[in-house]
Formats: sequence, structure tokens, C-alpha cells
Amino acid sequence: MIDINKGENIAIVGPNGGGKSMLVNGIKSDRLKHLGFHDTYGSETDRHYFLQQRWNSMEIDPEMPTVDGKPIVTLSSGELRKYQIRRALSTRPEGLILENPFIGLDSDTRQQLKDHLKKLSTEQHLQIILVLSKWDEVPEFINTVYWVEDMVVSKKMTREEFFNHTPQAPVRVLSKEKEEAILGLPQNANRYDADEVIGMRKVSIRYGERTILKDLDWTVKNGERWALSGQNGSGKSTLLSLVCADNPQAYACDISLFGHQRGSGETIWEIKKHIGYVSPEMHRSYKRDIPAIRIVASGLTDSIGLYVKPKEGDYDICRFWMDIFGLKGKEDISFMKLSSGEQRLVLLARAFVKDPELLILDEPLHGLDIINRRMVKDIIETFCKREDKTFIMVTHYEEELPANITNHLYLKRNV
Repeated sequence: MIDINKGENIAIVGPNGGGKSMLVNGIKSDRLKHLGFHDTYGSETDRHYFLQQRWNSMEIDPEMPTVDGKPIVTLSSGELRKYQIRRALSTRPEGLILENPFIGLDSDTRQQLKDHLKKLSTEQHLQIILVLSKWDEVPEFINTVYWVEDMVVSKKMTREEFFNHTPQAPVRVLSKEKEEAILGLPQNANRYDADEVIGMRKVSIRYGERTILKDLDWTVKNGERWALSGQNGSGKSTLLSLVCADNPQAYACDISLFGHQRGSGETIWEIKKHIGYVSPEMHRSYKRDIPAIRIVASGLTDSIGLYVKPKEGDYDICRFWMDIFGLKGKEDISFMKLSSGEQRLVLLARAFVKDPELLILDEPLHGLDIINRRMVKDIIETFCKREDKTFIMVTHYEEELPANITNHLYLKRNV
């Protein structure tokens, strides 16, 4: 347990699975308003949400809560984050416990939030307790830090003491043996062999009165590695939903995938079997209390949950990728009993398990500690060394991008 004294603004930091959330459960009280940000849409929409609902506006329940006239499920993760914090502050608590409040926010919004929390602390004497997996992001207004690892809480440190002793990420985390194992994987015999992986011509997407994408031209060639960036609400996730066959508006747009025009007879599943994908929406959808290895195996059939029993050879592939992502020994642990960071690693293993030609990772490092961030970057860089591998990554942190990025696309928000 930790001491919570008046006037202290506290950061609770440590590695994934170290016990931070368990500690928070022990310090919750009526005077402290708690908000956890783990890429979820929040309890008030639990009964409404399904994976593709952001892209299926006709399916939204008329009773769905709205923000500024928009159904809450249509908000980007960043937009929703700001709304939830604003709503929590409106109750005027004595203090806030915020778990990973900065994930999903662009750099300007992150700084605005830090400035706002500092102002609340100094002018309204609101006590702030931050729980952070990204421990290099402890704001300057924090004066007390606790490190939590292996279910053990360190002694109290000042922010300065913490940064003098904080673990630094090594230059590389992935072992040479694992790198060679990835590079030695056999080529997928059923892979697409197309020079152009994605072709978009004058693509526009609207929801009601709001234009998300307007006259977008985008071509992705085989073997290219793209960084996709832009402000919250600029349409990054919407753009990827068109590629991944999750957005029904794709059929009204001029889009080709792997050299084939969309709507020319291929099924969603024929498209998806060549794409590995992870996103905040996917993390939100996986609330299945089943063994982690079954979540990974669901990537072989692109299902939420597991409805087709895999062959034993399929489970061998799942074990391989779980080992690559540092999850060896956690195969039979329930997904819901893993930490949020461990859940993200499971979903990343799911994205890689079918050895896709196109790998799309939307904010893949959310909730991961610094060591795991470096490990995932190592895995991406190694995977993309193989033949016919094309990669797209969304992130609000420039330093999260792997070193092998070849192209950049920046989206501006339509006002």
C-alpha cells in the first residue's frame, strides 16, 4: 500500500503485469474519482458496442449517448478520452485517479491535458494520481512516484529521484534466436503477389454532416512501410477500416486491394485472410473470458472469439507467436485476467499469427511499458525484412515508429 498525503500528486509506474491496477483497486475511495483508459469505450456503451459499429452508422441505437450531437460510439479514441475526463471533472471530486490518460491523444492534446491537470492541482487543489505504463511520461507537476513490479511497491521517491534511477530501454530487446526464427518462417504459399497493395482514388467518407475523408488519393506499393499520422478525429482509423473491409462505405469508393477492385466479387473474408490488424476498437471488442491462446488462434479465422476448433498444428503456430511476444507460459491464462498491456501483446500475436502480406497496426503500443515497446518495434522490423511484407502503422508518438519506415501520410482534420 502507499501513503496518500494532502498536497501530493502521485505517479504509479512499472512494467506490464507488475501490479499497478491491483494497487489502484486498493486505494480507491469515495473522494477519488477513478478513470481507466485501456482503449475501451466506457461502461455506459458496453451494451451497445460491437467491433464494426463505428463504421455502421445505421446500426447505432437511438438511445446511444451523444457528445456535441454525435453518437458516442462514432468518436475517435482521442475525442472520447477528452470527453470522459471532462465529465469526471464536472463532478468536482477531491482527487482523480487516471490510468494511462495520455494514450490515444495527439501531442498537442497530451500537452493540453497535462497543463490542465497541473492547473487543477495548483488552483483548485485537486489531488492527481496517475497510473502510467509509459513511465517516461511522468508530468512535471508530479512530486511523488511509486514503482510497482512483481506485486511489490517501492519506497516513495521524488520525481527527480525516480528519473535518476528509472530503467532505460535497451537498444534491442528481441533475442537473436527469436529474430532468426521469424526470418526463417516459410513463405505463405497462398499469398497475394501484387505490385500495388492498396489503391484509393478520390475517396470521400461522410457521417451525417461531417466529412471525415475528402478526395483522398493513396497508393501503397508492395514492400512499403507507411507511418499514418494526424490529429485526433482526422480519419486515420476510418481510413484503415476501408482497407480492412470493416466499413460498408468502402463499396461506394474507388478502392483496390492487392490489385483487385473492391466490389468485384471477393468476400470480406477473402480480403481479411491476407491482412493482420490490431486497433483500439479491436481491444475494446475482445472481452472474452477464454484462454489467451484461443484469442491468438482467432486471428487464423478473423473472428471475435473462437468458433472453429484449430488443428494442433495451428496451436503450434499460436505458441510460436506468443513466445515471440514474451507470452510463453501465459497460453492458458484467461484473457480477462491478463493486464491491459499483456492483452495488447496477445492481440499483436493474433495479428501476426497468419503471416499476413499486409500488416496494419493502429496504435499498437498503447498501454505497453518501455521494454515491451522496444520489443514490439524489434519484431516489426524483423518481420518486415521478409519478402512481400507491407506495413502500415498509426501512432501519435514519433519515437514509437520502427526504424524501417519508408513513407509518411499525414491526415488533416476536416473542420
